[in-house]
Amino acid sequence: MIAIEARGLTKKFGNFTAVDNLNLTVEAGLAFGLLGPNGAGKTTTIRMITGLIKPTAGTVKVYGHDVSSERSKVIEKIGYMPQKFGLYEDLTVEENMALFGRLYGLSKSDSLQRSRELMEFLDLKEFRNRLAGKLSGGTKQRLALAVALIHDPLLLILDEPTAGVDPPIRRQFWEIFRDLNRKGKTILLTTHYMDEAENCDKLALMSSGRII
Repeated sequence: MIAIEARGLTKKFGNFTAVDNLNLTVEAGLAFGLLGPNGAGKTTTIRMITGLIKPTAGTVKVYGHDVSSERSKVIEKIGYMPQKFGLYEDLTVEENMALFGRLYGLSKSDSLQRSRELMEFLDLKEFRNRLAGKLSGGTKQRLALAVALIHDPLLLILDEPTAGVDPPIRRQFWEIFRDLNRKGKTILLTTHYMDEAENCDKLALMSSGRII
């Protein structure tokens, strides 16, 4: 099964072409890495795959659903962890997770149950009543990952998920990612760390908006 299929994907901002006629296929069950320097077009590609921005040209399908015309079905399939987390800093860890669970359509009881499972899995239990704005960088990233997983998506999209954290914490995150992948999650992530890229099943190298 194909998790992501992008054809002729292009994004222009004025006269600048951020992504240029990109073709990408990610098979379900893989950990797939987009490797490249800052400015290569990785984040723009991710944002088109998630449907957050519209492509200038080309198409994207997620598990067979067109991102442009079947948005609600695509949202169900994707868990997205952006570089800049969309957390509510004046809410606690547990409140953030419960809120995002409801936004994804979970019932109150299902959202609470899922939150408890993820707090256990991601070692967040001791922070459940702490405001998100008071968390350390690494703990805040774990919360952002929990929010992305709250609706149990098939596909996890991670944009530079370990940027700005120390190597020991990066290794901890990769243990989590490998565990999620073993449990059946398809993972698409961007990185500029070569050692992280080596953990992926497949890689694509981006430069100047193209896969090379």
